[in-house]
Amino acid sequence: MRRAVSLLLKAAVSALLLYFALSLVNLATVKERLLRADPLWLTLMLPVLLSQLSLQAWRWKRIVANCGTFLAFPLAFRFSMIAVFFSQTLPSSIGGDAMRVWLLSRYANWRTAIYSVFLDRVIGVVALAALVLFCLPWTLELVRDPIGRAALLLIGLGSLGGAVAFIGLGWKRLHVLQHWAPTRHLAEVATVALAITRSPGSVIPTFGVSIVIHLITAVAAWCAAVSIGASVPLLYAIFLVPPVLLVTVVPISIAGWGVREGAMVAAFSYAGLAPSDGLIISLMFGASYLVVGAAGGLIWIATSGRRLPETETATQQSQATEDGWTPQK
Repeated sequence: MRRAVSLLLKAAVSALLLYFALSLVNLATVKERLLRADPLWLTLMLPVLLSQLSLQAWRWKRIVANCGTFLAFPLAFRFSMIAVFFSQTLPSSIGGDAMRVWLLSRYANWRTAIYSVFLDRVIGVVALAALVLFCLPWTLELVRDPIGRAALLLIGLGSLGGAVAFIGLGWKRLHVLQHWAPTRHLAEVATVALAITRSPGSVIPTFGVSIVIHLITAVAAWCAAVSIGASVPLLYAIFLVPPVLLVTVVPISIAGWGVREGAMVAAFSYAGLAPSDGLIISLMFGASYLVVGAAGGLIWIATSGRRLPETETATQQSQATEDGWTPQK
């Protein structure tokens, strides 16, 4: 009952925010430009998003390894595709993350599944906040509105501050955290995060790929802009899209719908660009993810109840032995 109420509330938030976003633009203009969109550029968004998903699967694979389990890349990619489907049908990205935990728990223990997905989410958000702050000097030149500038500083610094506090939980001197189960698990997963940050061989590729993942999102948004003939240079997309994504991390709507559109309209307005362009780009971006999510749903149906083949299991065990890992069942 509580889950149903939560889902209804998030659906209501999505509908309300979409209504406000739509009320700020000329719907007739939006409809006309959507009908005139170049299908070639819209089609190009799909392989761009799939390449992004491949990198996300690769990052998750590395994080699972840091948690002590080997995960083959094809399996990580399949699980990630299925997760996109559930991210599009359940509140924010929580549904997709929960599905990744459940799928991985069939081949590893629950602790590894939960820790790896949680760390993957945290690392992605931290990298996004770092990208927002790195681009801040140029973004502030573009966004002159004081409220917009304050919002950029708040979400960027706030996210990084939260990440530093989380990693600090892994400090061995905080013995008190081991006395309670919730804080004990947080301390354990923070210890893994601290180990990743202390190892150049882990932190550089993991965070480097995370930055590329977010830049690819900006490229996908730029493709949507080009398809409707919007005057949005690629650099503008890199400066404006990451802060919008950081806002949509908050799980208050269905798959970020409404929050993303409102934030994109506000970002374009603050930057002196057409708010309707921001809305159209956001709608196209969301629709493209729906297409990818539909493909993930088909993969889920086709592979539901499937276990790892003997050959794949043997490959995992062999790889785990070579790398010094112990596969967990």
